[in-house]
Formats: sequence, C-alpha cells, structure tokens
Amino acid sequence: MPAKNVTQQLIDAHLTLGSLTPDENIALHIDQTLTQDATGTLVMLAVEAMNPNRVQTEVSVQYVDHNLIQSDNKNPDDHLFLRSACRRYGIWYSPPGHGVSHPVHMMHFGKPGKTLAGSDSHTCAAGSLGMLAIGCGGLDVALAMVGEPLHLKMPRVWGVELTGRLPKWVSAKDVILEMLRRHGVKGGLNRIIEYHGPGLEHLSAMDRHVIANMGAELGATTTVFPADRAVRDFLNRYGRGEDFRELTADSGADYDDHDHIDLSQLEPMIAKPTSPGNVVPVSEVAGEDIYQAYIGSSANPAFRDFVIASKMLEGHRVHPGVSFDVNPTSRELLEDLTREGLLNHFIHAGTRIHQAGCNGCIGMGQAPATGRNSLRTVPRNFPGRSGTKEDSVFLCSPETATASAITGVITDPRTLKMECPNVDEPANPAIHRDLLEAPLDSEQAKALGLVKGPNIKSLPELKPLPDTLTLPVLLKAGDNVSTDEILPAGNKVLPFRSNIPEISKFAFTPLDPDFPQRAKELKESNGHAVVAGDNYGQGSSREHAALAPRYLGLRVVAATSFARIHRQNLINYGVLPLTFKNPQDLDSLQTGDVLHLTGLHHALKQTRPLLLTVNGETGRRMEVEHGLSHRNLEAVLAGSLINLFKKQTARRP
Repeated sequence: MPAKNVTQQLIDAHLTLGSLTPDENIALHIDQTLTQDATGTLVMLAVEAMNPNRVQTEVSVQYVDHNLIQSDNKNPDDHLFLRSACRRYGIWYSPPGHGVSHPVHMMHFGKPGKTLAGSDSHTCAAGSLGMLAIGCGGLDVALAMVGEPLHLKMPRVWGVELTGRLPKWVSAKDVILEMLRRHGVKGGLNRIIEYHGPGLEHLSAMDRHVIANMGAELGATTTVFPADRAVRDFLNRYGRGEDFRELTADSGADYDDHDHIDLSQLEPMIAKPTSPGNVVPVSEVAGEDIYQAYIGSSANPAFRDFVIASKMLEGHRVHPGVSFDVNPTSRELLEDLTREGLLNHFIHAGTRIHQAGCNGCIGMGQAPATGRNSLRTVPRNFPGRSGTKEDSVFLCSPETATASAITGVITDPRTLKMECPNVDEPANPAIHRDLLEAPLDSEQAKALGLVKGPNIKSLPELKPLPDTLTLPVLLKAGDNVSTDEILPAGNKVLPFRSNIPEISKFAFTPLDPDFPQRAKELKESNGHAVVAGDNYGQGSSREHAALAPRYLGLRVVAATSFARIHRQNLINYGVLPLTFKNPQDLDSLQTGDVLHLTGLHHALKQTRPLLLTVNGETGRRMEVEHGLSHRNLEAVLAGSLINLFKKQTARRP
C-alpha cells in the first residue's frame, strides 16, 4: 500500500464514496458534530424537519457561546429551545457561560482519528488533536446528525514543514499570521493544511489549536496535525488518556503541495484592518495609538495565552484611555487562573473581565470607539464585525495585545523592558464535565417536545428551481465579500437567528442599506440575482447568509469564485452558484441588468457551460459554469437540501 500522510489516513478510514484523488467528489462518515447557538437553532429546526428519533453520531454537542447578551427574551428563548432539542434528540448541551465551543470540545470530546462536522467555520481547530474537523453549513451538519455522510470534493493536501523553535515573545498566533502574510485569505482554498516536521516537538496541543483555528482564514477545508506526544500529554492532563491513539504520517508519505516555516526566524506579526490577510510585522506599525486591547476567543483560548498576559501585567497598569478586555474561554480556565492567583493581576492592572464566551469576537459587546484602533486576539477583522461600523481592528498575539495595553500604542513586545514570562501548564487543571448536560436515554427523550418562544419560526418553504429564470441584478459586489457583509452578526441581528423573516431584513445592508426593501418588492415575481468577484462568501459558516437572501428571492449568484462553505450553503438552500468562464465578463455587468437563463433543467445536467443572456434575447451573452455534483444539482433543482432529503426518504421502504 502507498504511504499516506495523516490527512489521507483520516479520510481513507471514513470514506463512503470516492477516492483520495484531488477534486473527486467524496463522502465521509461523521463521528461527531459540533453546533453553537448562532447557527445551531437552524440546525435543530432542520433536524426537527427531518423527524429522526435520535441522532446517529457517536457524539453530538450543542454549545451556547455566541449570543450570551440577554437584553430581551430572544436569546434566552433560543437557549431554552436548544436545550429542549438536545434533550429530545440525544445531544450533549453546554449551557451559557460554560465556555467557547472549540476549546471546550477539545478538552471534553475531541479524539484522535475521529471526524467532526461543525456548523462553525472554526471547527477546524480540532485538527490540533489529530482529527479531521470540517466546518460546514448547518444543513450538512443536521444530515450528519441523522446518519448521512458529509459530501465534499477531495481537497489537495498541503504539507507545511515546521523546523526550529519559536523565539521569546513569539507564539503560535504569529505562525498562522505568517501563513496569512504569505498566502492571503484564498491561499488555502480546496486544500487541507497538514503541519509536520521537527518543529512540532515544541508546540503544545493548544498552540496547535491556535494555528488550526485560523486555517479557516486561509480558506482551507481544514487543518490537520498528527496525534503525537503533545496530544497524549493534553489528553492525560484532562483525564482522558484512554482516548489517545497515535496517528502520524507513514514513512515516505508525501503531499500535493509543500511549504516550510523556520519557527526560529519568526517575529511578532499583526493583521491590519480590514482583512486577516493584511499581515505585516508589528514593528512596521509600532507607535500607533490604541483604544482597546482584547484577549480571548477560540483563536487564542489557552491557559498559556492568558497567563502570559497576566504575568506581563504584574506590577503594571493598563494605560489610561485603553480598554483592556479579558474574555475567558471556559469556566475551567477561570478557575485555574483564580487558583493560581493570576486573575488578580488582571484585576489590579485595571482590565475589564467578561463572562466565558465568544463575546466581542462576534460583535456581542465590547465594540470599539469609532475609528479607534483595537488590537484583538480574535480570528477575524472584517469591516464592522466588531459591532462598530467604522472600526479599525488589528489581529495579533496575546503578547502584542498586552504590551500595547501597557504602553497605549502598538508595541512590539520584544521592545519592553521586561523578561518574557515562563508559562507552565497546570498539573491538575479544573475539569467540570458535570456542568455539561449529558443526553437523556432514548425512552425518556421520546416523550419530550421542543420549547419554542415567540421568536422561533419554522424554516420557510422553498420552491424548486424553475426551468427559466429572468432575474434583475440587485447587487454588484467586489472581491472577498464576507458573510458578515452578506448577513451581519452582532447584538442587533443575531437574536433573530431563529426567525428568518426578521433576520432577512438585514441582508446585504452593510453593502446596500436598501437591499432588503428592493428585494422584497421583487420577491413575489421571479426573484433576483447578485454578481460578485473572487472568494464570495468568505468567513463564517453562518448559513443565514444564504437562507435570508434566498427567503427574499435570491435565485442566482454569479461570481468569479466562491468560498467553500458559503457556496455549499447556497446550494443547500436552492440558490444556483455560477462562475464566469471569462472573469472579465463581471466588469460588463451592473446593478439593474437583467439576466436570462432558459432550459435550465436540461442544461444543468450537461458538462458544457451555460449561456447567460443579459438584457433580453438580443443582449450580450456570456458563458457561466456551475460545477455541481449530481447530489448538489438535485438539491438545487428540488429547491433545498431538505426538500431533497424528504423526497429521498419518502421513497425508502
């Protein structure tokens, strides 16, 4: 048998369709699922629509970590709904305030050799444990929960060799920022990144979590690390040594693509506004005033990430005029910091300590002042994601954020007149699995119903794709449009995540405030189209960014290229994603043009491009391609993946 890298071993062990050939359509058996509250409500509504008796995975866990602000009934009503769905369908439940999904899942449920599908784009963080962990749209996760395989194209495997050892004041965040500096936000498209090499010896499992988490920002399908001594030590520390299994690349295994990082040559890095790919050395922007520093989130969730900041603050004060926001990532972390006396350093220095959760990372509080610089250890800095429309968010390591909070300006931590603190992991970290609610047995669960508050609405009915489409272009967008621009997050919008008619009123508003009203006026006719440039739909896996525009009548998005998860979400909700065969054709299209497609049902089944006519039969013509697999084509024709699932299950004996 040919030698396999770790990624190929993981895929081969779970393959139910296809082969390891890049770009071939494959299907994978899923062992675990992860959902969080911003996306989980739609997942649970989809599960309800599929009407299973119980989930079929080894482990499914629902976390409440995003929408913690309870300014009215909407968020707490959703929390009750999610808990009731967990009790009904056999799912673990992590309640509000218990912690951020990805590090908590890593502590309690992650297992080397397993597959994980999550309705959060940063699900890939679990690759730090030797898992194949893939962020997906909620419908794909719902199907995995009821026993269906996960469908995707076999990615290329990108081997990144790590050598050397990180210098003082340089940490794992600087590794992934260096990857983004080199390759940008599209560098990982259609790739799985696998890290290997002797440099791994000096990276802990949580260091690897930091790197794997932000592989999503490269556009990668996921990130994979081997399961080696560092993973064994992590699982032993959390009382789960029996879950360890060694998983390393075979001798002689190769990769489709290659890269190399000498860790010893790295320096502190920072991503400037307004893209994770806009990376420079901290030294290039040092001296700029800051308003806010922020540590926490799934991108820097580890004990060491907080300890290094705590020890740097010992004997110092946060600079006047700087808000230093500390966002613990779990109750266990809070307890460990308290027990070690490290929380006192944050308190004495004048930081602002928040509850364990995602918080400001998703725009749920802690928004910065208009136009003032905010340094954050979060994974994304798309425009307005912080909650402030005219924000100026930088992404950096805890060392850089803390150094800057002390001085009041962007500061390379190497220039501080202090020794770089040493950090030792706690020998006996706090472990509170008893605060997670285990699934009920199936007999108890059968008798339970779902608890739905007034803001929770069933999924809308979606009609099949017509054979002919005549669609006005309602919006023309540029490159790298994020899901935060298609459907914003934040405390004004996400509380409507269970109410598609209401949340659709915010669709595309960061790009065009009048879009929802203009779409509504066309909804009852033929609907509308959107055209865009490269990497359309980058960022969050939030399927509301597909479903809300679809509810408003979106039937076609024509773009130069798509981000993986959003393209699949469009398909799952019956929106036809088309790519221009000639990218320059986008330049000739404008808002108000009318696109005409005819004979679609037959044409979509052909391998040749579709012919798109603009502004009537005598108008200009351009070729577009769909690249749909047979299964995706069936979903689009049926109007949604749920429609297709119901149709298929109705045929089963």
